[in-house]
Amino acid sequence: MKTIGILGGMSWESTLEYYRLLNQGVREALGGQHSARIALYSVDFAQIEQLQHEGNWEATAEILARAAQGVEAAGADFLLIATNTMHKVADQVQAQVGIPLLHIADATADSLRRHGIGKVGLLGTRFTMEQDFYRERLRQQGIEVLVPDEGERELVHRVIYTELCQGRANPDSKARYLEIIAGLAGRGAEGVILGCTEISLLVQQPDTPVPLFDTTAIHTDRAVAYALD
Repeated sequence: MKTIGILGGMSWESTLEYYRLLNQGVREALGGQHSARIALYSVDFAQIEQLQHEGNWEATAEILARAAQGVEAAGADFLLIATNTMHKVADQVQAQVGIPLLHIADATADSLRRHGIGKVGLLGTRFTMEQDFYRERLRQQGIEVLVPDEGERELVHRVIYTELCQGRANPDSKARYLEIIAGLAGRGAEGVILGCTEISLLVQQPDTPVPLFDTTAIHTDRAVAYALD
């Protein structure tokens, strides 16, 4: 079994879910008392969040690169960034380590293609919904990406940072997210990516008939398969 390196804490609520799903996946695959071999570096999200909103991505890349070097030194065989947004600096992080980084957008694109999805809605932080680092990676793999309108993007972003990243699931916010998901489906989305690792703490598949693609589950499934290959 390979050792999984995780850059977590962005936020720690979703990192908990990563840890649970990775261990659950290994146990389901191997049985008995098996669990995942993991080297985890959990950052202080307050520092990262401030730099994100200042637009200082170079500084966030430096923080994550040092963290990645730490998990590599701890014996990790490959690396996960346990957040969608910080894949904006995935290339910079990868350049500073000698182990492969499993990109969350690549794993998501593979899942979409397996399900025959060619046009998809994307929910996430404003950075993920509006910038090219994530959307363009999907487009390069033949997937058309739709995002909510300006006001809806602001609401989705605000709920992530002020509620979900602080462990709060507000029923009113859930209702608005479901309305936005329905709106994306009405515009032709064949499914919707939960493109922030906290969103699955608020919205799950039983809540909507629109197919949801939970990036946390997709990413951890890919990691388990890679660890056991």
